[in-house]
Amino acid sequence: MARNSLIALSLGIIGIFIYVAARFEFAFALAAIIALLHDVILTIGAFALFGRELSLIIVGAVLTIAGYSINDTIVVFDRIREGMRRSDTGSLQSIMNRAINETLGRTILTGGTTVLSTFALYFLGGPVLHDFAFTILVGIFVGTYSSIFVASPIVLWWSRWAWQTHPESQPETALAAR
Repeated sequence: MARNSLIALSLGIIGIFIYVAARFEFAFALAAIIALLHDVILTIGAFALFGRELSLIIVGAVLTIAGYSINDTIVVFDRIREGMRRSDTGSLQSIMNRAINETLGRTILTGGTTVLSTFALYFLGGPVLHDFAFTILVGIFVGTYSSIFVASPIVLWWSRWAWQTHPESQPETALAAR
């Protein structure tokens, strides 16, 4: 079970990396994967911290969180890319701040709605669903946090680093960082 779960997660991460790199660029793909790993590790860590037993249901919850997190990250990245395309002025940082502010309402509403339904599952679903709902609750908070405060700063950091070390090969984000 554990081996098959790791294989599934690894194949999913590779597929997500290829998709994001093709749709956006390398900096976004790297940031998305780091944020995804951050979410999975913190969710499993919180689960272990509270002394809960890892089961197949929890593996399913962690994979659900991975999907939730990457979706939220892609929404933020899409808005950043739109801001980069329509704005010739301003730094990448200001474009990112604007994009995050534009998506923040949607992110909070989506997370809040999911938290409400998951709380209902936790309190009314019985003991069988407690571990699943607990994992989803932790993952929602961690995933929402990482979409804004982990993934986007990594894109900014990578773009600045790439522009400074390789000015001849300036990617789209490095041009906007000037």
